Amino acid sequence: MVQEKRGVGPYLTHVALSAVLNLPRLLPYHWRLPAVGWLAAHVVGPIAGYDKRIRNNLALACPEMPTADVEKLVSAVLTNAGRFLAEMWSGDAFFKRLENTKLSGPGLAALEQAKADGRPTIVISGHFGNYDAARAVALQAGYNTGALYRPMSNAYFNESYKARMEGFEGKAFEQSRRGMAQMVKHLRKGGLLAILPDQREDQGAKLSFFGRPAMTTLAVAEMALKYDALFIPAFAIRQQNGLDFDIMIEEPIAHSDAETMMQEFNDRLEARVRANMDQFLWIHNRWQLPDAR
Repeated sequence: MVQEKRGVGPYLTHVALSAVLNLPRLLPYHWRLPAVGWLAAHVVGPIAGYDKRIRNNLALACPEMPTADVEKLVSAVLTNAGRFLAEMWSGDAFFKRLENTKLSGPGLAALEQAKADGRPTIVISGHFGNYDAARAVALQAGYNTGALYRPMSNAYFNESYKARMEGFEGKAFEQSRRGMAQMVKHLRKGGLLAILPDQREDQGAKLSFFGRPAMTTLAVAEMALKYDALFIPAFAIRQQNGLDFDIMIEEPIAHSDAETMMQEFNDRLEARVRANMDQFLWIHNRWQLPDAR
């Protein structure tokens, strides 16, 4: 369960983020995204302390990285995070922007076959690029798509985030008892379920990510085994123009045991991140930091 954070700090962060996300909606879409990205990198991120989190995580995952490169990544990561939130807050404009985007990649045939067979499908991705772009394109391609999402720890901002997740076309299931029941029902009916299993799960298994122990959930792979679901990674990679995406469907991960399956996912995600370091949300405490409990 996510521990809700309340108080002056989280409230001020909520106010700042709300202003950053709502006021730029007056701008045309192609100006809005870079504007919010800049504000996230230069205003909101430093106020919220996200820049320090990114530096801490990079020090763990890439200790050999030169300081100058770390500082460039801090700005780039916050910029991508801002663009992602601007896209989410853009609603129909974001959805329309993706109308001509196609699913591609070596796993596409397997995904299409599962759809034709009515087989349950679990699409796994990470906080990378804009994972919601993949969900939008899957919806536009006719997949019965639902997504499981974890509430944000900032209790104030989470209300806005929840409204946008649930207001998005398709289905969205909050990580709660009620949401999980709805999710299982959707999956049993042969639906496609999108999940992001790349956050630290203290009740999971100690697997490897960037060569370091990373507590990783096994529940997603266990669910794939239980319901004989296609288990397949997908990644939405932001293009250089900052507005469009390549939606890559990778080869399915073969059913074996939950730890093996989730380690392969960690390896696949790491390869994607290493190819586009600025597109990963290095803000999350993926590893147990030395000064943490």
